[in-house]
Amino acid sequence: MGNSSGRTVSRAVFALLAAALLSIAASSLAQTQTPNLTARQEFLKKLVAAAEERTHHTVRYDPAYIRIPYPGGDVPEDTGVCTDEVIRSYRAAGIDLQKEVHEDMEKNFSAYPRQRKWLGRRPDTNIDHRRVPNLMVFFSRKGESLQVTEDPADYPPGDIVTWDLGGDVPHIGIVVDEKSSEGGRHLIVHNIGQGPKREDVLFAWKITGHYRYYGPGL
Repeated sequence: MGNSSGRTVSRAVFALLAAALLSIAASSLAQTQTPNLTARQEFLKKLVAAAEERTHHTVRYDPAYIRIPYPGGDVPEDTGVCTDEVIRSYRAAGIDLQKEVHEDMEKNFSAYPRQRKWLGRRPDTNIDHRRVPNLMVFFSRKGESLQVTEDPADYPPGDIVTWDLGGDVPHIGIVVDEKSSEGGRHLIVHNIGQGPKREDVLFAWKITGHYRYYGPGL
């Protein structure tokens, strides 16, 4: 009887200790996640503000291949394409997509598309990050690949959206705070040929990708 009682007490003590350890672990995890969530929210605010600021710039649409410095390289500030607005917005928020994409491509080149027209046999810091298909792979690998839906509420500010303009022509833009007067859709900052604009184009073309990327460490 004494041994049985002792085992019962031991099991009870063990159960209490296990519960206490689980509670401590859960509390620690919650404390870790809360600052992380806050940091992510703050980053997206910076990204959206940077994208909005891009609409004040005059940019001539020019897809020409240009050799640029690395890291931190950029084509002339008065030229660029749709990807350059995403790149410049992220850079203003503290993330160099030229560097991040290149480093991932160096380690995982086979994961990225190598279309015949590009003739790419190795990573190229001058152009890789400026190609929509490469950014789609990068965002899906290093960020969050989100569901494509027809509900505008599923596309909050800071999200990245890609489209097929038709004829397999890719496009990319950033969701920002302002909403359309009709439909309640968040507007998009993008450059489709007339420089960076803030427009109601979320569902203007076929959506091919929906992403959220906070940068390394978040």
